[in-house]
Amino acid sequence: MFPRFLPALLCGLLLSFPIAAATPAVVTTIKPLQLIAAAVLEDIAEPEVLLPPAASPHNYALRPSDRRQLADADRVYWVGPDLERFLQRLLEDHSNARRVDQATGVTLRYFTEDHAHNDHGHGSHEHHEHAPGTLDAHIWLSVANARHIARWMADDLGQLYPEHQPRLQENTEAFVQRLEQLDARLQQRLRPLAGKPYFVFHDAYGYLEEHLGLQPQGIFTLSAEIQPGARHLQGLRNKLVEAGPSCVFREPQFPADRVRTLSEGLPVHIAELDPLGIEAPVGPRGYEQLLATLGDELAGCLERL
Repeated sequence: MFPRFLPALLCGLLLSFPIAAATPAVVTTIKPLQLIAAAVLEDIAEPEVLLPPAASPHNYALRPSDRRQLADADRVYWVGPDLERFLQRLLEDHSNARRVDQATGVTLRYFTEDHAHNDHGHGSHEHHEHAPGTLDAHIWLSVANARHIARWMADDLGQLYPEHQPRLQENTEAFVQRLEQLDARLQQRLRPLAGKPYFVFHDAYGYLEEHLGLQPQGIFTLSAEIQPGARHLQGLRNKLVEAGPSCVFREPQFPADRVRTLSEGLPVHIAELDPLGIEAPVGPRGYEQLLATLGDELAGCLERL
């Protein structure tokens, strides 16, 4: 009986291949861009991400499988060489790559001398990345930028999904409306906390801080990979002593024991900020959860002071 059905089975398999191959592949370099793309592509497609969770976009080492993923992609969204330097040569000539820092309407901010004066990590890799005058590439942490990026992506993805153009626009405007509601809640909760002293270990939050009227008292650019010297740690601890009751925000990849050592015996509250949304679900509302979680962590600690 089976041989009789074999030609029909083979025919069905062959017919299925063009359909699968015709489905465009959308890849983003980092998860926050994947989350914005997921909102735009709701019920149309699922965007992929290049970097694994917690990997640094500053100095990631590409694997052969990563190179194949980029080569096979119909669209690659990356922030730009100020963030993903390791991709600059590879993507400059990639006809399907799009730089998000060049998206229509996106506002860019640059690190200033104030940053340099706050920075106690002189000579570190991080310090050179965030030198005065260089671009702050964490553009996804601006609510306004997220709206512009989504609309820009929707227009661009219309070329890959011409039959879904109305749905792309509908998804995007729904995302924008949800963002506006979330932004109003963040403003209401965090603006009254302006002036509360806090410290961060990575100068990643400038877009969000400026929007919400927040200002860190210090930026401790300790490397997660390199053990700092005793003199360096003492300088950071002196800053915490001067501040009195304050919040210190670490990041998931930063050793928790180092933060505890730095703040031991001081009236310091420790919390965690995750600018890459490692725990945020990949889906249409994942970006909103990333922002909401950042807001909750900031407010939850600062309200205790």
